[in-house]
Amino acid sequence: MSIQAVLFDHDGTLVNSEPAHLEIWNSVLSTYGFQLSDQQYKDLYAGLPTPANASDLVGRFGLPTDAIALMEAKNRETAQYLKRQSFPLMPGVAQTILSFHQLGLKLGVVTGASASGVRVTLRVNEFESLFSLTVSGDDVLKSKPEPDCYLLALERLSLMPEDCVAIEDTEHGLRAAAMAGIRCLVIPTEMSRHHDFSLASAVLPSMNAAREYIQRVYLDSAGES
Repeated sequence: MSIQAVLFDHDGTLVNSEPAHLEIWNSVLSTYGFQLSDQQYKDLYAGLPTPANASDLVGRFGLPTDAIALMEAKNRETAQYLKRQSFPLMPGVAQTILSFHQLGLKLGVVTGASASGVRVTLRVNEFESLFSLTVSGDDVLKSKPEPDCYLLALERLSLMPEDCVAIEDTEHGLRAAAMAGIRCLVIPTEMSRHHDFSLASAVLPSMNAAREYIQRVYLDSAGES
């Protein structure tokens, strides 16, 4: 069966945002005299939505605030960052998006995070006209690793899970796609290399490798139909 749509995660997949998110978190946390190490961020927080991270930070480290206030502070800092600049694209992303668009594939961004970062990425890189949809954590009650984001993407595209392939960089995103019945390719980052990717259809070293994999599957499937 041919692939009709490719659904990209955002942070860590389309953009190299995790180092910036760690820096932003530490700016917020400095108010409470606390800092996350690189290892703590990799082990506990990379790839998870801001509300989940805020809740865990307050509970785990006993910060003298509540999760909602911490989340709002992080969102404000992130908004200020995105006013100054966009997150840098991961290698191979621009070429991959253009290639898939030329193949006639539908493209979507399915992120567990807020839509604000996605909007900046698509606008700054002039990708807006190439994407059929964006689904974010703002659109669902339960974000990744729950499947709600992906299920909503399928509904909006009027596609079945087998019509799509997802590209993720973390175990949390992989689980969300897998629970929605969508095959998922994983491109680990330095932040997520230790995650469990046993549910992935393939674990690949780069976006260029993912592009080649999908082109091969798509073209082979189309040739058989």
